[in-house]
Amino acid sequence: MSDEAEYVGKTFKSGNSVALRLPKGLGLPEGTEVRILREGRMTFRVEPVEAPRRTIDISGFAGKLPGFKPAPREDFEERPSAVARRKALSGE
Repeated sequence: MSDEAEYVGKTFKSGNSVALRLPKGLGLPEGTEVRILREGRMTFRVEPVEAPRRTIDISGFAGKLPGFKPAPREDFEERPSAVARRKALSGE
């Protein structure tokens, strides 16, 4: 898609909001959560919201599976991104 593509739209009332449909040709996947930033009068920037990664805590299942023994933590090398995230969350 070219950055110079131009689309014309028309606002409409949706509940207590004013809405604007974005053409499919913009390539925005359905269900994408976006942040809208006002840059000036009638000038806006739309950017995707980074969704937090979803994790599943399986620690409650460890004792439930007969014969299952989780590997000791020292056998795993932590990813640098996990170390950085933990430090950021703890304020180190």
